[in-house]
Amino acid sequence: MHTLYDSDTYSVTHMLANAESDEANSPSAAPAQPVRMLARHGFEIVDKRAGKEVYLDGSWAELFQMHISAWQLNTPTQEEVEDTLEQYAELAQNPVVVH
Repeated sequence: MHTLYDSDTYSVTHMLANAESDEANSPSAAPAQPVRMLARHGFEIVDKRAGKEVYLDGSWAELFQMHISAWQLNTPTQEEVEDTLEQYAELAQNPVVVH
């Protein structure tokens, strides 16, 4: 999991499907049977103003990755980034819950 963007308005986190959990890397972790899980590589976008988040995977994640690649070639302004994130945030239905 990598935070790609964080402002007063939005936060974007890249979730990696093949990343190992911290628990699996712990020295006290006992060898166990591998747990098979569905790979869900994607991006979480949190709209801090609305208190909602959306998780992009599949074709939505691919489309968002194209935006990120374009931003790496031509550095956008913060306003351009926020305008793009606002479009994706319109999909947000899930309230942000702090554990």
